[in-house]
Amino acid sequence: MPANRRRNLASRLAIIIAKLVFGFVVLSLLWVAAYRFVPVPFTWPMARDAIAGRHVTRSWVRLSSIAPAVPRAAIGAEDARFCTHNGFDFSAMEAAAARNATGGRLRGGSTISQQTAKNAFLWPGRSYIRKGLEAYFTVLIEAIWGKPRIMEVYLNIAEMGPGVYGVEAAAQHYFGVSAAQLSPLQAARIAAILPQPIKRDAAAPGRYVRRYANRIEKRARVVGNEGIDNCLR
Repeated sequence: MPANRRRNLASRLAIIIAKLVFGFVVLSLLWVAAYRFVPVPFTWPMARDAIAGRHVTRSWVRLSSIAPAVPRAAIGAEDARFCTHNGFDFSAMEAAAARNATGGRLRGGSTISQQTAKNAFLWPGRSYIRKGLEAYFTVLIEAIWGKPRIMEVYLNIAEMGPGVYGVEAAAQHYFGVSAAQLSPLQAARIAAILPQPIKRDAAAPGRYVRRYANRIEKRARVVGNEGIDNCLR
């Protein structure tokens, strides 16, 4: 193939790639901006359950209609630096990597922001492409949404049981109350099942969940007393 033709093909290919990248950036910005104001209509896990014929239960509520014990429990269990990091907690990632290198139960170092980006925009998986997109959307939601909206979306779309999504549906499912009425212990029990919400039950917890929930309740009390959740107030 002549050199001029190769250069022309390379130039056209570069233009096509640039247009695709530009289009993706514009669409993703519009997507994230829309979710700043409207409830997330569905997630991949919700779609998976619906396709499988499972009943999906969810009910969107504002952060102001959720008991303060709930975000405090989430911060205490998942992300102690939620209000101070920019979406990524590198010290937590390093600690998780060090623990995982020793063997035993694998633990992640993802922040609530990263989990929200993954749940709201992406599919489950561990590929480098998905992780890269997760980081990209994490940067966007930190810049466009802010911490209160990130927490609100996280608590409304997290899978909290078989076909149960969001804290309002979880509160009704496990305890027969609204999210606004959850006690600190109930909030801690919901937070305690989040790593494995299909296998664990907040209403009838096993020994591990009970003990873990007790630890989360104590951490949540510290979060409230020390103002660690000030970015949500």
